[in-house]
Order: sequence, then C-alpha cells, then structure tokens
Amino acid sequence: MQKTITITLATGTLQLDMAEGRIPLKRLLGFAARISSQRKFLFVSKVLGKHYPVSPRMMAWSYRHLARAILARGLGDASSVWIGMAETATGLGYGVFAAAYEAGVRHALFMQSSRYHLEGKARLAFTETHSHATDFFLYYPEQPVHQTLFLTAQTLVLIDDEISTGRTFSRLIAAYQAINPHLQRVFIVSLVNFAHPDDRLRVEQLAGISVQWVCIRQGVLHFVDSHNLALDAIHVNVSGNGACKKHLLAWPGRLGMSTPLTLAAHTVEALIPHIQADNNDPRPILVLGTGECNTPAFLLGRCLAARGFPIKLQSTTRSPIHLGNDISQVCQFEDNYDDGIPNFIYNVRFEDYRHIIVCHETPLGLALLACLHDWQAISARFSVDTENPHLAQLHFHAHHHAY
Repeated sequence: MQKTITITLATGTLQLDMAEGRIPLKRLLGFAARISSQRKFLFVSKVLGKHYPVSPRMMAWSYRHLARAILARGLGDASSVWIGMAETATGLGYGVFAAAYEAGVRHALFMQSSRYHLEGKARLAFTETHSHATDFFLYYPEQPVHQTLFLTAQTLVLIDDEISTGRTFSRLIAAYQAINPHLQRVFIVSLVNFAHPDDRLRVEQLAGISVQWVCIRQGVLHFVDSHNLALDAIHVNVSGNGACKKHLLAWPGRLGMSTPLTLAAHTVEALIPHIQADNNDPRPILVLGTGECNTPAFLLGRCLAARGFPIKLQSTTRSPIHLGNDISQVCQFEDNYDDGIPNFIYNVRFEDYRHIIVCHETPLGLALLACLHDWQAISARFSVDTENPHLAQLHFHAHHHAY
C-alpha cells in the first residue's frame, strides 16, 4: 500500500510517494533545504554518518543489509568492481564492499570517485549535474592486478546514499562500458531510491545490459520550488582550485582496494591515555571523518564501541545546507585540502560530547590546526602501513584538553 509524505522546506515542498517497506522511513531519513540552484532539497540520512551523528552499530547494520541484498540477487563468482560515490557515499561504498568481502565475495575491487585532481593519473571524468560540486573523477587503479580487474570485471556495483533520477549513474556506466566491454550487469545500490519508473527504465535502456536496483526503502519524489528569492540568492563556493592533491591524500580507496583495511593492533591502547581520564563522564565521544575520507573514523569508532565507549560517528562535508527542518546546528570552517572553501559539520553541539576525535588523511595544515584548537579535539592522522597495505594506522595528538 502506497503512503504519501509531504515535507515543507524553505525552498519548496517535497512529496514522497512511498512503496511499502519494513523499516520506518523516519528511522532512515530526515529532510533539509539544500543551498543549490540545481536541487533544493536534501535527504538527511540517520544511518549514513554524514549530516547526522550515528552509532557505529547503525552504520554497520546498513552496510550488512545492503551487502546481503546484493548477494541475494546472485553475485556468484563473477569479478566485480564496487564504486562508492563522492563525497557523501564513499564511506557507505567501502562499508558495503567490506561487508560483502566478509560474506565471502572475492575477485572484487573497491574504488571511489573523487573531486580531487591527481596529476599524472588516468581517470574517467563524469558529471553530477544536480550536485553542489558537479565534477567527479574515477581514477584507474594503481596496481597492475587491480587495473586488469577494473578493465575486465563482469559486474559493476554502484553505491550512493540516495537516488533521485539515476542520471549520474547513466553517465558513469557509459564511461565505464567504453573501457570495459566485458561488463554484463550492474547493481545500483542505495539506502533510499526515489527515481521515477521512467527514469529507471531510461538507465536500463541506456546501459543495454542487466541493471538491478537494491535499496532499503523506495518511492517516487515530487518537488515544487517555492522560488524564494532571498534563499536563491545565497551562494557558497564549493569548487576546489583544481591543484594536484596527491601530497595531501592517504586514503587508498581512490586508487583501488581488493581487501578491506584492518586497524593496527594497539591503536585503541595508544588513544586511551588521551580519553581515559573522563570515564565517569556520561557524554559520548564524537569521532569525525573528513570529506571523502570517513572510513577511518568508522574503523576507530567501531573499535572504541567494542570496548564499551559510547560513540557517535560523523564526517565533515562541503555540502552547503540551510538551517532548518532536520538541520539544527551548522558549524562552518575552512577545508583541510588547501582549497580554501567552506566545509561544514551539521547537527553537532560540541558541548554534548566529552571528546572530539578528528580522523584525517591530510597533514596538519593551518586550517585543520585551527579547527582542532577551536573544537578542543584530538587529532588522529590516518596512514597505510608501507609494508602491509591492508593495515590502517592512526597517529594521535591531543591539541587541548577535551570539554
């Protein structure tokens, strides 16, 4: 039985015609007004860990749920490439891939699209026209064995947090098919899918091969623009400077991973001296990822939760959103990737947490140092072990005493 939900935003009215589903939509989503001339609404996920603080358990549940749904369709022994969409779904993409790997999937490669320029690296370029930042790159894998899999995989698994039309995926599928004629089928995976049946059919017809849709909840959306001139006049610079970012990046997902990462032994032990003094403080610890690199925060948060610490996870983002509806707090600061553009943390009051831990891949530049001091945060710089590329390391430094 179809149910219609209507949400009033400052930028317009969003109507969702929902198909039946087992998980209540309010457990998965909130809503907000996006600062964008292309798409003026935003789904505020309550399981993604991007615009809303989430427990590691809830994030892991969503990863397993989607991975099992994919495997239930019969992935088999086919070689596969799994792609998480930047910026919002890079952590989700990796998490679904890792959950599938834990369930026995092999001959698989995880990649993520990126907004960052890596000089000298071959890539597929495509656009996401509705996004606040429309240019995306999918780089060729770095290792030869990964390149071979990338160019010959039979199955492509595309993962995003939500789907409204599927047009971005059509562009990406077409670009990928041009370099891999062996592709036989595509899975389009999301937490929620609001693409109209006509849009889905268009994606399937353009692909010309089997396309299967996997999600937790689905429906059809309609948006009526309020044409609020005051809000429409607000613009936020979300375009980077295009400079090569190779020296800033450490997360390997952009250049290919065939095995999930394991957090190095004694990582939590190295952190304990920074956080154990406040064990009687009932407030949770907030572990923040940054931009496209939010998986290290999940890895750390999951380990801390297993030790009994109350944990919330989230990530910084360059996505500009209006205050209101399910966005109750906005923290703005300069990005840590030398682009000099605004980044944001939403729905976080720092005084609600006994510690803030920022997991980042970039060096401690002036912008990031300013944030760490302002938030009285613990720095956790991510790196990959040079002798074991499947081992993740975090290097901690406390910049101030926590709240």
